[in-house]
Amino acid sequence: MGEDFILSTEGLTKEFAGFVAVKDVNLKVRRHSIHALIGPNGAGKTTCFNLLTKFLSPSRGRITYNGQDITHAKPADIARSGMVRSFQISAVFPHLSLLENVRIALQRPLGTSFHFWKSEASLNELNSRAEELLDAVGLIDYRRHTAVELPYGRKRALEIATTLALEPEMMLLDEPMAGMGHEDIDRIADLIKRVSANRTVLMVEHNLSVVAKLSDTITVLRRGEILAEGNYETVSRNPDVIEAYMGTGNA
Repeated sequence: MGEDFILSTEGLTKEFAGFVAVKDVNLKVRRHSIHALIGPNGAGKTTCFNLLTKFLSPSRGRITYNGQDITHAKPADIARSGMVRSFQISAVFPHLSLLENVRIALQRPLGTSFHFWKSEASLNELNSRAEELLDAVGLIDYRRHTAVELPYGRKRALEIATTLALEPEMMLLDEPMAGMGHEDIDRIADLIKRVSANRTVLMVEHNLSVVAKLSDTITVLRRGEILAEGNYETVSRNPDVIEAYMGTGNA
């Protein structure tokens, strides 16, 4: 029996007015693994993410998720299928409390996401699960604080809590460590490791120490093409990667 890949692409290509941003990418992400997508600036990482989550349509190629062809699916359908993306820029409601932020996310699977006029008593039924999620990401003591009060690293933890509220089977994390100091990086790296249990994580990340610590598999992109793939030890010793990526100073 072959390996179980939750997400795969075949010949994935995206062209913009003659410029090829992603070229013939064949990506395979194993179920229940942490898979990192890395490469120098301009390598095509974010474009690849946008193709996978259907914010862009491919020029050519095929995307399969859980055995289903999702090449032409809509972004909302992708999220409902269990593949949820967490954005590079923190996507929370700044003037709502942490509890309210997570509670709103919890409404989505119930089909009541936009029922902001629902009674307080009705919404309070979600408090227990919201508090569980905040506790899981280390934010339970801040549940009554507004999101705007949080330091940057804790905002990212809140974003992960709201992502978990959607009960994802697969999480796509877009530069989760961007803009963080060392203490926050360690905290969020540990958090990603914890929440990856029984889930699949695909992340774009520039911080190589985080990639080395968390990733089971690393795919290196250069100019929109896969340059190398493997575990960190294998990839970090690849002469082409050293020249094209690690030697550039663009971690």
